[in-house]
Amino acid sequence: MNGKNSTQFIMSASNRDGWQFILTIDQPQQAGRANTHIMRAVQPSFFVLIALIGGLAIFSSTLSKTPVLPLFAASLNATPAEIGWIVMASTIPGILISYPAGALSDHLGKQRVLLASLVVFATAPFLYLVVDTAWQLMMVRFYHGFATAIFGTVATAAIAERYSADRAARLSTYSSVTIVGRSVAPFLGGTLISLSSFGAVYVACAISGVLALGAGLLLRDHEPRPTAKLELPHFWSSLATVLRDRSIMLVSLVEAAQYLVFGAIEAFLALYASSLGIPAWQIGVILGVQLLSIVFTKPLMGRVSDRVGRRRVILPGLLIGAASVVLLPYFPNFIGLSVLSLAFGLGFATVTSSTAALVADLTKDGRFGSSMGVLRTVMDVGQSIGPVLTGFIVGVAGYGSAFTLLAAILVAAALMLGLLLRDG
Repeated sequence: MNGKNSTQFIMSASNRDGWQFILTIDQPQQAGRANTHIMRAVQPSFFVLIALIGGLAIFSSTLSKTPVLPLFAASLNATPAEIGWIVMASTIPGILISYPAGALSDHLGKQRVLLASLVVFATAPFLYLVVDTAWQLMMVRFYHGFATAIFGTVATAAIAERYSADRAARLSTYSSVTIVGRSVAPFLGGTLISLSSFGAVYVACAISGVLALGAGLLLRDHEPRPTAKLELPHFWSSLATVLRDRSIMLVSLVEAAQYLVFGAIEAFLALYASSLGIPAWQIGVILGVQLLSIVFTKPLMGRVSDRVGRRRVILPGLLIGAASVVLLPYFPNFIGLSVLSLAFGLGFATVTSSTAALVADLTKDGRFGSSMGVLRTVMDVGQSIGPVLTGFIVGVAGYGSAFTLLAAILVAAALMLGLLLRDG
């Protein structure tokens, strides 16, 4: 504005999913002056921005572990059991912080809590560059785990809160965008290891994490949140309300079973392939096709879930995953493992396209952050157990027994869901 007598004209055009265009014209109404100031601002919609940030952040996170983490740990002379603990270390923060992060985001707003997670995404990759022992690697993984624990909970809650009519489709589309990052990471990671070193992988992680933080500074909350202090009675009453909901806890246990197996496969499929003499770049392909299948399957199954019901989508996905895992020892070659890895990705995408949406459907009184926090906490318990349990079984009885046990867990989850839950 120039002067106290002026007129401001604002023109705005936007769409639901894309970009918002704002044209502001300040025209001073002073004699003898005809200055017109035009400012154009282009601001991305929340959904576009959160998807972009999620893609960069999850790319950085995945690149730090797939396929590099077990191979890096092995180069530090870690045992199979120690590798299981190293992989598990990043999931412990999810158990500790997912619910508090979700509850705080319900009160303080999503933007503040998301920014805290993005700071960890931007700083953690640099710490890998100074790791010399397996225990140091475990501590860095523990710190890095706070990023995904907070971001995953709060981003999912924010989307579930804003989009109710097409909730599963939105959540699945967002997840698939983030999984684009997951899909690129194994190919790039395997290539960087083969052509350069483990250090090159973590430099790439750092670049992506810093970019995610920069994009996160553009986030704005949908509604202003009260600045009053969050009281502990309210905090615990919200938790108790969610924990007493049997349906939410049942779906969370199914999610935990799925992620238990996913975490185990993520950690030990690379080592299994390496034990067969498969080179690092091909291991990247084996894990990469799994994530590519998730990218293309998840949005489709989310739309199917919105139409036919969550349970009818989750059950087949669990059984597909079980079949693909139990068959792994029978196809010990690059092509066989690639096909089964792709099939496991299809099953995983089918299940996870609907679990978060089902929990949101069951949520009462707008406690989306709290509900998603409980879901993530239970999920992380499963994902924490998976690598440790699998590492123990591999050390005692071999890969065949470990894969059979993982398949049985998915079958048990399918039976539990089929018998105890009905679509509402």
